[in-house]
Amino acid sequence: MSIPTTMKAAIVTAYGSPEMVEIATRPVPVPRDDEILIKTVATTVNSGDARMRAVNVPTGMKTLMRLAIGITRPRQPVFGTELAGIVVATGRNATRFAVGDAVIAFPGTRLKCHAEYVAVSETKPIAKKPENLSFEEAAGLCFGGTTALHFLRKANITTGEHVLVIGASGAVGSAMVQLAKNSGAKVTAVASAANAELALSLGADAFIDYATTDYTAVSSAYDVIGDTVGATSFQRCLRALKPGGRYLAVDGGIGDMLARPKDGKRSIAGMAQERPEDVALLADLAARGHYRVVVDQVFDFADIAKAHARVDSRHKRGSVVLRVTE
Repeated sequence: MSIPTTMKAAIVTAYGSPEMVEIATRPVPVPRDDEILIKTVATTVNSGDARMRAVNVPTGMKTLMRLAIGITRPRQPVFGTELAGIVVATGRNATRFAVGDAVIAFPGTRLKCHAEYVAVSETKPIAKKPENLSFEEAAGLCFGGTTALHFLRKANITTGEHVLVIGASGAVGSAMVQLAKNSGAKVTAVASAANAELALSLGADAFIDYATTDYTAVSSAYDVIGDTVGATSFQRCLRALKPGGRYLAVDGGIGDMLARPKDGKRSIAGMAQERPEDVALLADLAARGHYRVVVDQVFDFADIAKAHARVDSRHKRGSVVLRVTE
């Protein structure tokens, strides 16, 4: 397979609106000894990409974000945390995958997936693409799924517990509904009325329209409340949690991170881990039909600014996907 020396990549030139993202020419990376080179077929623009581009983060996190990714502009201008594609070259010590393999890769915070070619260490979260998933579906497997797995693991979900998922139609929320249900929990989904059918089709036992019902007004109703969109807070959810309840601040700020346990109830916040075994688990569940990737819209790579705008709208359902190459 002939590999070009240059490629198209989307770069973020400055913090701000979706128009700050543009297509540029970059050298094709040469895989190191432990890396594989993947030709990207599809990738996603997720909430993490949009937050970094706009430095739109929870209260108290903006300075920390700039220190982490760049004070005046992104140090790594090529965003993108996940992809699905074809292996086109391997480093001399990389033996897990062969040229021609269709794979899912999750470089995560290393980014660089918004490009036609991506080099990834084979020790990172990579799995073969399930044959029953399209490349567009496979591209959205990791970000939402691994985030949901991390927080559900931290909460130590047990069979029969009642889980409330806020933002159940998003990439993380739709994953959390399914994975909590797979763990034997009872799941109540919270989203807009337009997403009721989707949430119930993913396995939710009940649905709440956030526009008409205050889901925090009930008393001792839930063992776990997973807030995937930063809609509420640990303090506000205390009444709704059962004794020993856990509040999952997926999009939480400093307040949720520093919140002290109260009446045996606690807040769980922080960065989600990026584990190879989680990607392997998600790929296996998807291959067996036990996990569904929800795709909102598919944009051509040249329209990446429109994809960012769709994420900014906060009305997407599941993952916004970019089709990079055929």
